[in-house]
Amino acid sequence: MPSYSTDTPFWNLRNLLAGAQMLFVAFGALVLVPLLTGLDPSVALFSAGLGTLVFHSVTKNKVPVFLASSFAFIAPIQFSVQQWGVPATLSGLMAAGVAYIILSQLVRIYGADFLQRLLPAIVVGPVIMVIGLALAPVAVNMAQGLSGDGSLTLFPYAQSMAVSMLALSVTLCLALFGRGLLRLTSILGGILAGYLLALAFGMVDFSPLQEASWFALPQFVAPEFHWQAILFMLPVALAPAIEHLGDMVAIGQITGKNYIKKPGLHRTLLGDGLATSTAAAFGGPPNTTYSEVTGAVMLTRSFNPKIMLWAALVAITLAFVGKLGALLQTLPTPVMGGIMILLFGSIALVGMNTLSRAKLDLTAPRNLCIASLILVVGIGGLHLGQGQWSLQGVGLAAVIGILLNLILPNAPASTTEEH
Repeated sequence: MPSYSTDTPFWNLRNLLAGAQMLFVAFGALVLVPLLTGLDPSVALFSAGLGTLVFHSVTKNKVPVFLASSFAFIAPIQFSVQQWGVPATLSGLMAAGVAYIILSQLVRIYGADFLQRLLPAIVVGPVIMVIGLALAPVAVNMAQGLSGDGSLTLFPYAQSMAVSMLALSVTLCLALFGRGLLRLTSILGGILAGYLLALAFGMVDFSPLQEASWFALPQFVAPEFHWQAILFMLPVALAPAIEHLGDMVAIGQITGKNYIKKPGLHRTLLGDGLATSTAAAFGGPPNTTYSEVTGAVMLTRSFNPKIMLWAALVAITLAFVGKLGALLQTLPTPVMGGIMILLFGSIALVGMNTLSRAKLDLTAPRNLCIASLILVVGIGGLHLGQGQWSLQGVGLAAVIGILLNLILPNAPASTTEEH
């Protein structure tokens, strides 16, 4: 039985404390995304809280989930920010939210199976692998004390490797051997361990913390319309859309409810899309449902969706604590690089697992062609077109995968395992 009844009043101290605990579980991953992509962590806290409230208003507060920074967008945002800047990137992220919204309406019209027909495993799996591996060199450079592109030395190699490997090792140990909340906060634990060693090495600059006030507005950034950034970012939304379906099934299995039917996959996708566009409108990263929080719901049996509203309000409140935002900005790059090595590899393995669960014969000519082209185009950085109208990287890879899946004929059932 759940420890928190779903009909308890909103203004309940136990709901507030449970909500704060859910935010603590999500905190490490939530702030890691903006720190890795050049966005403001305080804005990410604000937009995660606001996005969660938007999601629950659309789904009529029926699904116990918390929305925050999406890992799937880390590599695309890093590339886009380097190419076109933050405001242009935000216009692409808003467009990704609009893609979610369009998908939600197609699902409403054609049913939940439409999403899997449009985006089968042979397309989604390799695209997710590209998202994880395309910028793997950035993670390695940061772990070694270099800038993301490797052009600048920010910290000594030996100290950087010690810090990054400690952060990585602690994250691995907590994820593998931790119990309860320790396992769910493995990223936070790794960041803390790496930060403490960096502090001992004198790698931490506290001047931003000293200069920051206790109360401060987050550094909101308005999007600037940019076609190239939009074309690049739009296809990136396709893979998280499939993950969204899996998240809804997972939380439904935990709570014993079918959220695909009620409130409906079209409503949850719509809520996710509106949350992502809302976050980008303020300068925050795209939102997605957090598996860490889903795990915490299972562990604590906290099935009341009102708890997530409290988590959202606490996140919004913390966004205005200037000292907290400044403290997060003091994290040395080797700490984040160590976490990124695991993170990018994990994303790639999610793609491999997507292919494995579908039991596809990857030696079949059709599957071989689709997967191979997606991987080489995405990781190799092929671009199509010039100037503002060019399409490249993961965006181009996703478009090619979708088109090939629609164009190439299916092999006879007797010679393939694809269903």
